[in-house]
Amino acid sequence: MLFHPYEIALCGFSGSGKTTLAAAVVNRLSERFTVGCYKHGCHRFDIDREGKDSFIFKDAGAETVMISDPVKKAVISRNGSTGIREREIFRACDMLIVEGLKELPLPKLLMVDRERKILDRLAEGTIPGVIALVETGNEPDQLKSLYDLPVFHRDDVQTVTAFIESCIAHRAMETPLSGLILAGGKSSRMGTDKALITYHGKNQLIHTSSLLSSYCREVFISCRADQKPKYEAFGLPIITDRYLETGPAGGILSAQSRYPERAWLTVACDMPFLGTELLDTLLDNRMHLRFATAFRNEDTGHYEPLCACYEPKSRQELLARHAEGDDSLHSFLADSRIGEIAVSDTHHLLNINDPEALRAALNAGSLPGGEQQ
Repeated sequence: MLFHPYEIALCGFSGSGKTTLAAAVVNRLSERFTVGCYKHGCHRFDIDREGKDSFIFKDAGAETVMISDPVKKAVISRNGSTGIREREIFRACDMLIVEGLKELPLPKLLMVDRERKILDRLAEGTIPGVIALVETGNEPDQLKSLYDLPVFHRDDVQTVTAFIESCIAHRAMETPLSGLILAGGKSSRMGTDKALITYHGKNQLIHTSSLLSSYCREVFISCRADQKPKYEAFGLPIITDRYLETGPAGGILSAQSRYPERAWLTVACDMPFLGTELLDTLLDNRMHLRFATAFRNEDTGHYEPLCACYEPKSRQELLARHAEGDDSLHSFLADSRIGEIAVSDTHHLLNINDPEALRAALNAGSLPGGEQQ
């Protein structure tokens, strides 16, 4: 990744049609996705023309200038080590289309000019990451036989767009999914450890682990360091909190710090009504390209952060919010581009937090997946 987890470049010499094709592809993709664009030019460009206020500020010595009107903003910054800032700008986008940067190790579609001069550069090994060729002539079979790569015609926008979308979807589906049982709370209202309460013939740690293991390569317990000796007896891997006094967000950040390339199916330890039907719904509707996928209560509009799937790119956003003192997962989901699943019956997402709720749950007679105790 240079700028975004899901980025693909269109590269070629000037005049090869890459801007026209990139714009057409973006137009199609933007019907269903939020698309970012990065345009790299070898020649200098100016958006702060002489006489304009932005030029005056820049000429006066300002390192960075932002200009805005009611519908858009632009940032003018001197070139330098800006990778982190560039990634931050594109963070909310589902994907990124880059025009140019053929020398960098981005996955790219290479625009073949009519004279095929770009193929000399390809043969020299100075253009890495080529995943397909886009030609302007009518000899695709010859190029396929020479390079063993998919070959598209520049005017076949539909096929090029479908190929880009399939590449991004394939990359997203390769994201490993792990389970995370949030058990780091102090259970102060319950008066006893909620993770060890038995509703299904086994405690909630074991029961929730069994649920998540059907969907995940591994299931971890998230807890405080002082809880670890007690939970080790259950044989599940443990991730102790590195972000203290931050609530559930600290457990997710700690897991993401350990395995930043993974997505996390995250469930609180105190949801005894949760079953496979709801988890099937969550993962069948998972949106890999967004920050997370979560349920939204149709009546209140509130999101459920403690039965949700957090994608790898959510880590940077959660860290940024943590640095500003905001560790609310509710506000993260409400403020971010996520996949949302509207539900009217939230009974299966109930948290059992106190003795009165515990008695009601044990007497409910509708606990999924096992015998009540």
